[in-house]
Parts: sequence; C-alpha cells; structure tokens
Amino acid sequence: MRILVVEDEKKVASALQEGLKGERYDVVVEGTGEGAFFRITTEPFDAVLLDLTLPGRDGIEILLAMRERGVKTPVLVLTARDTLEDRVIGLDAGADDYLIKPFAFAELLARVRALVRRGRVAESPRLSVGDLEVHLITREVTRGGRPVELTVREFELLAYLLRHQGQVVSREGLARDVWKETARSTPLDNVIDVHVARLRRKVDADPGLKLIHTVRGMGFMLREGEP
Repeated sequence: MRILVVEDEKKVASALQEGLKGERYDVVVEGTGEGAFFRITTEPFDAVLLDLTLPGRDGIEILLAMRERGVKTPVLVLTARDTLEDRVIGLDAGADDYLIKPFAFAELLARVRALVRRGRVAESPRLSVGDLEVHLITREVTRGGRPVELTVREFELLAYLLRHQGQVVSREGLARDVWKETARSTPLDNVIDVHVARLRRKVDADPGLKLIHTVRGMGFMLREGEP
C-alpha cells in the first residue's frame, strides 16, 4: 500500500511516516502544496493524507484540482480546522474523510484502512477510455468493438495504466506495482519499454486516436489526446 503524506510540519510528517512504515505502508512525504499536487497527478497512491494549511497551494485547492482532473485516490484530510463549516468545505471539495488534530494514531490507521477498502470496493469491473474497454473479471479487451488479444503481462500493464489514466506512470512504479520487482540489482527499464511497445502496437493498431503516450524523461500516460 502506497500512501502520500502531505504535511509541512516536519515533526508531524516524520511521526506519521515512521508510524505508517511500522505498519508496512510505503510512505512518501511532501511538505508543499505544489510538490503534493505534482506527485498526486503523476504517481499512483492508494491514499493521500492531506493537511489543509500548506505553503503554495493549500489543501482545498489541491482537492478541487485533483478531482477536476479525474483523480479518484481516496483523501483523508488532517487539519486543526475544527468548525463545521471547515469540514463541509473540505468534504465538498472532494475529501473522503476528515480527522481533526490532535488525533490518536490508532484512529488514523483505522480510517486509512477504511479508505483503502472503500476505494477497492468502488472499483468498477469495467475500465474504459475513449473506445477502449477492459473487463477486469473476464479479462476481455476491445477497442472500437474489436477484440484485442493480450498476454497476461500486457493485460496487467494495460489495467494499471487505465486505473491511473491521465497520470504519468514511471518505469519505477511499473516495476514495483506490475512486475512486483523491488530488489533487483538492475532496473527493468528495457523490459518495460518492450512490453509498452507491444501493448501500443495492439491497442493503437488502427489509424486514429492514440491512447498510450510516452512522456519523455518521466514515463507513460494513457489518455485521449496528447498529454
């Protein structure tokens, strides 16, 4: 499970990181609104713990912008703002849950587990973008109604790109989350590039709108139109 902690108070961020790592979560910490928004829109996370008062973009701005872009990652707001109006504003902006500082770490963990479960249950058995459809249960793939035959690895790669459509997915992220390789002495970049090229030939075989894009120096993105 990969969690982004967005908190500008270093002591609080360090305590959250240490506690969550102790529960075997993969934790990334960001201390600014701009840095957090960049990570949210370019990297996959299972949940975001978001402070509202941040340098640069504040938490409400980040929430509104990520939901506008279609990023559905569950967000737990952590804040000292405890008025009813503040809570309503946060939830209306796209937060999934709200926790007032100071809080018990056990309650934070329970809320994170609930968010992750909720996100999984809510996932549709069918993913789509444009005229591309992927059925996760039957593992059938069609583009414009035409069947697309994929290997097991190609299907897993496509499903991952679809789950993060509109976001840049790095080769490191693919190695970790699709290939499940975290301890290799050499990177999987060449292997990943070959699989992406094969997948692109099958999914984007016909002339017309291309869906799988390479973002130079960053990774890959699946979306309608150029990134």
